[in-house]
Amino acid sequence: MRSFVPVSALVAAVLVVATTVASPAGGAAAQARTSDSSPGSVGVRLVDIPADLVDDPRARHYIIDNLTPGTTVHRRIEVLNTTDSTLHVDLYPAAATIAHGSFVGAAGTKRNYLSTWTTLKHTRLNVPAHGTARDTVTIAVPKDAAPGESYAVVWAQVSGGQGGGVALVSRTGIRVYLSVGGHNAPAPNFTARTMTAERGPDGRAIVRAQVINTGGRALDLSGTLKLSSVSGSLSAGPYQVQLGTSLAPRQSEPVKIPVTDDVADGPWRASLELKSGLIVKKFHAKIKFPHTQGIAPAAAVDAEASGGVALKALVPGILLVGTALLIASVRVRRRHSRRTADA
Repeated sequence: MRSFVPVSALVAAVLVVATTVASPAGGAAAQARTSDSSPGSVGVRLVDIPADLVDDPRARHYIIDNLTPGTTVHRRIEVLNTTDSTLHVDLYPAAATIAHGSFVGAAGTKRNYLSTWTTLKHTRLNVPAHGTARDTVTIAVPKDAAPGESYAVVWAQVSGGQGGGVALVSRTGIRVYLSVGGHNAPAPNFTARTMTAERGPDGRAIVRAQVINTGGRALDLSGTLKLSSVSGSLSAGPYQVQLGTSLAPRQSEPVKIPVTDDVADGPWRASLELKSGLIVKKFHAKIKFPHTQGIAPAAAVDAEASGGVALKALVPGILLVGTALLIASVRVRRRHSRRTADA
């Protein structure tokens, strides 16, 4: 049985974000605004770590593990409330990515495979004023899990309060780095190489995207296509991908999207979103339909980078909101001091 050692450090970074913004994830403390506007914060930390990772400094702040398929692990976490009121803290896992040098936790409950393997004993904790509450994170790796490293975040979130008429959410999280070993097939993946515009015998427009399965699992593709004029403000769609396209590993087939409206020849900016399971990818190309029946030359595809908002793009907003709350807190304390002096 695996042995664990306690963790005593609590990271003191402050993250305050609006409900519509994804925040960077890490064991941290986030300022909380309660109904009486009392200053304070909500924090989350690991309670213990595996003894075999005690020399890894990251393991003191993040959930890090290397597991084989079919393994289940449990990790205890502690939520800290330094405000003067009881806080209702929501706990949930979400997807995460590493992009442009930043670990980014997804906003809301966006899922990936690792987040679907992750559960918490409680989805909400009532943490007393200046108190703590504990919960358990369970990660159950399926027997058919693909090898490789995945990322997720366990969020502790407090909702409420108003900032400039916008409801604020204080969210802080613990990163999850999970490496899966074994000899299972690689994870599912795919890409689109080209898009082709054509018109059928009836004059109807059709778009085909050449998709290749670059992963180790079979794919069943679905999705939508949107068109916007290159010059002008016209737009069309969304149009549904014709279902029934299945791809085995290393296979390549065209995905067909019938355009059900009468559209001009273009040129158009085509935006195609394809899905298979939890994988969602977007591809863009500049296409032009032939004026009569026929097929236009294939157009190269640009793949849209997946993942959340990069940390460097979030920093100005985080600092702005954090500074505003700090100023408000100072003003409240000064008014309280003046009232006390007058009394």
